[in-house]
Amino acid sequence: METIGSPALWAGFTLFVLALLALDLGVFHRKAHVVGFREALGWSAIWVVLAVAFGAGVWHLYGEQRGLEYLTGYLIEKALSVDNIFVFVVLFSAFAVPAVYQHRVLFWGIVGALVMRAVFIVLGAALIQRFHWVLYVFGAILVLTGVKLLLQRAQQVHPEKNPLFRLFRKLVPAVGDYHGQSFTVVKDGKRFATPLLLVLAAIEATDLVFAVDSIPAIFAVTNDPFIVYTSNIFAMLGLRAMYFLLADVVTRFQYLKTGLALVLVFVGAKMLIADLYKVPIVVSLLVVATLIFGSILVSLAATAKRTTAQKALSV
Repeated sequence: METIGSPALWAGFTLFVLALLALDLGVFHRKAHVVGFREALGWSAIWVVLAVAFGAGVWHLYGEQRGLEYLTGYLIEKALSVDNIFVFVVLFSAFAVPAVYQHRVLFWGIVGALVMRAVFIVLGAALIQRFHWVLYVFGAILVLTGVKLLLQRAQQVHPEKNPLFRLFRKLVPAVGDYHGQSFTVVKDGKRFATPLLLVLAAIEATDLVFAVDSIPAIFAVTNDPFIVYTSNIFAMLGLRAMYFLLADVVTRFQYLKTGLALVLVFVGAKMLIADLYKVPIVVSLLVVATLIFGSILVSLAATAKRTTAQKALSV
């Protein structure tokens, strides 16, 4: 099947995304403020509606197969981005980032992530087109990562141990206190990084690691660079709102990491057997959705059961 997306379409989509980001930061979040649950819910709904509407457009213009590929890829990327939320919670807690500045850090963190992922997608598509065996490498990475996540799902996240972040801290002089929403500050004629810039660096370094899982995962669904790019971008655009929506409850989804690990194993296995049997895209969508939402429901049921048991013991 031929790839979709003319140069004009690529440019138009990129300009559309840049316009959304400018509107977000320049109008709706021009002044630093604490993002509440209602605002986060509203923005989450907006990003999901935009993503689904775009998928409907792909379906209408390019057919059912491409539409399903986009929706499956979007669902996979959206689910895998939950891992980012766990890291955000840890980082903001470790650096004691004031709630009023968290949106600004996430905004620029995700802008950087969008650029990195765009580069990864272009390189990945070029490699797959030229070297077919790269698919097997991607598949093996996903399966091994999924198995590792299954075996170590209770392991704590330590983004501050990321080698890139540690190198950044050694090379960039920093002050220990916050200076409003500034990433740098000038003292005695010298410029220093504030803790906000250190948090931003940690977010970017960690996303670089996550991209190693997430980009190959979507290539298991489609080899079309435009589908990979757009589904990934839409999933990342809604990540900030999803953080403010789920930050207080995401740790209660104790089986979510298990579900994500199984998703990685499934899409990796799909890649490895692609030359022997192509799993229908509808089946992929159903399996991914079942694993993700099933793990959330099981987590909620387990939480409710524990709560009931605790109430019974306290009576």
